[in-house]
Amino acid sequence: MIQVNDFLYGKMELPMVFSDLLNTDALKRLGGVHQSGAIFLVNPDICHSRLEHAIGVAMLIRLLGGSELEQIAGLLHDISHTAFSHVGDYVFNNTDEDYHEKVFAEILCKSEVPDVLLKYGYDINQILYGTFNILEQPLPALCADRLDYTLRDGVHGNIISRQRAREFLTAVVLKDGKIAINKEVEVEWINETFEKLNNEVFKLPLHLYANGKMAELIKKFLDKGLLVESDLFKTDTLLLNKIRTSYEGYEAIKSIKQLKGFTEFMRHGAVPKIKKRTLNALLV
Repeated sequence: MIQVNDFLYGKMELPMVFSDLLNTDALKRLGGVHQSGAIFLVNPDICHSRLEHAIGVAMLIRLLGGSELEQIAGLLHDISHTAFSHVGDYVFNNTDEDYHEKVFAEILCKSEVPDVLLKYGYDINQILYGTFNILEQPLPALCADRLDYTLRDGVHGNIISRQRAREFLTAVVLKDGKIAINKEVEVEWINETFEKLNNEVFKLPLHLYANGKMAELIKKFLDKGLLVESDLFKTDTLLLNKIRTSYEGYEAIKSIKQLKGFTEFMRHGAVPKIKKRTLNALLV
């Protein structure tokens, strides 16, 4: 067993398969991918990683009694996110924000993950074709993925406190194999928190600017041949470093940090069209 620690779920022991998975290059890369994209360039307080979220989802599934396989699926579910997370969707004009899902099988199968799973008696097809009702549900239902990022992003976005997030978790249960809430007041709170997160973090003009300008820059560099698509599957830092090797790229990154052209971009630029999200948590 290995021990992991998270500000939402506390200390938890996980089977050794998680240790081996966390040592793969594919999952290590997620430690260098910001959960909220390029927002950290204009708001350094929002700097948590996709890996933190992935580990959190696995821990939440374990906390609720989900199978080891579903915990593994939770750890792996974001493995195909590009650098700067959903910025990849904006680069490729993917309005459903599911580019990472479209390339999930390819990225997963090319990684070391299938061999690690085989070592522990699992097959990659169990991840690719399995049904995981705790991990994923269609909007507006609550699921481990949606719940973890609501609480985690909410804390980092300073719209809820860590203490309140942990208090809410005491009301989370399973009903018919799916996540539900056992207090009406908590149902109202998580639905309101989800809406607040969307309006005050995801759709905040400053944050739309950062992600939109980064997508615009990456797209321009792809068109010029200064970047190739595989560069988007590096870490944020490595992609930034490659962009900065040119004077144009160096100045462009600096201008994003300095909010140059903010007003003009919000009026006439390629501002990301954020997917409409609502939440309707189930009361037991």
